[in-house]
Amino acid sequence: MMDETEKLTQSFERTFGRRPETVAYAPGRVNLLGEHTDYNGGFVFPAAINFGTWVAAAKRPDRKVSVLALDYSGDANHFSLDDITQDPVQPWSNYVRGVLKALMVRHLVGGLELTITGNVPQGAGLSSSASLEIALLKAIASLYELPLSGVDAALLGQWAENEFVGCSCGVMDQMASALGKQGGALLLDCESLQFEHRAIDPEFQIVIVDSNVKRGLVGSEYNLRRQQCEQAVGVLGVNSLREVDMERLLQAQSAMSDVVFRRARHVVSENTRTLAMARALAESDYRAVSRLMAQSHDSMRDDFEITVPPIDTLVSIIQQVLGAQGGARMTGGGFGGCAVALVPTNLIDDVRRAVAEEYHKRTGLRAQTYVCTPENGAFLE
Repeated sequence: MMDETEKLTQSFERTFGRRPETVAYAPGRVNLLGEHTDYNGGFVFPAAINFGTWVAAAKRPDRKVSVLALDYSGDANHFSLDDITQDPVQPWSNYVRGVLKALMVRHLVGGLELTITGNVPQGAGLSSSASLEIALLKAIASLYELPLSGVDAALLGQWAENEFVGCSCGVMDQMASALGKQGGALLLDCESLQFEHRAIDPEFQIVIVDSNVKRGLVGSEYNLRRQQCEQAVGVLGVNSLREVDMERLLQAQSAMSDVVFRRARHVVSENTRTLAMARALAESDYRAVSRLMAQSHDSMRDDFEITVPPIDTLVSIIQQVLGAQGGARMTGGGFGGCAVALVPTNLIDDVRRAVAEEYHKRTGLRAQTYVCTPENGAFLE
């Protein structure tokens, strides 16, 4: 069977009449714990996964960019590096445009021919956009011999998404795609951008279950949640919710609306849970893992209000199979997407069977289950 690299190379040759000069790959990610804490300067615990984006690239002698996305119908997208504006007709190209606009603030690059493909499930909360951004940066850095570090690439990708595409995401997705490590997860401090790799017991697998409730972040309530967190920061008189513990938050509760207080309570408690999760994995304490992931889901449902009934049902089905032997919760920005679970290898078939039998019966929806392996990020040295 032809692999993605060869398919992409052949498509590049058909489109541009020559072979690409480089092919780069960057993984998607799943977040084990730490939801909506990244843009609040907090802690997150993602893993890069074995689904991602490939970019084939070659230089052009002019200032033009031509890019073809194999996974979207339509012709190649064309624009000039001297006039990078949003494209409402082919919105996928805005990620390419935003990355190049961010990159050119600090680096000299010329024209490009690009083809792109990926296998990250779209709209499932596994960060296909960050995977695309980091793969693009890896390809362009290779072509033009740019001294980009993984942190550099992550910040450029985040700028493209925040300032050009218009989604107020934190930096977690890009950091995981750039700097994840095979066999483990990335405990990331989103304030300092310091990180540690923590191994995951090889007897456990990361299982991702796509609820098939599709969601998009731009124009959704994601940006509203960020604004509500900023309101709490203003009341508390701090730089970010990272600086606040639960005692201080409770002291300021009367000065906030109930909604703003609950949004902040989720973030503050989630930071504590994320650090506890990293310790629990290091100690192979899967009873604690089970409890912490369940508490995270409950907090997303009740305080941050970003789950939906089918996702709650899906997580409940998985938790009933696992008991205290593993954990499950919603992952991603919310309002649909995926559940993530840490599952002992000997229970994977049981989880698959329970999801297949119960989820459709209770919701009318069909779920897709993926057993994932933690992989290296594109810029990991």
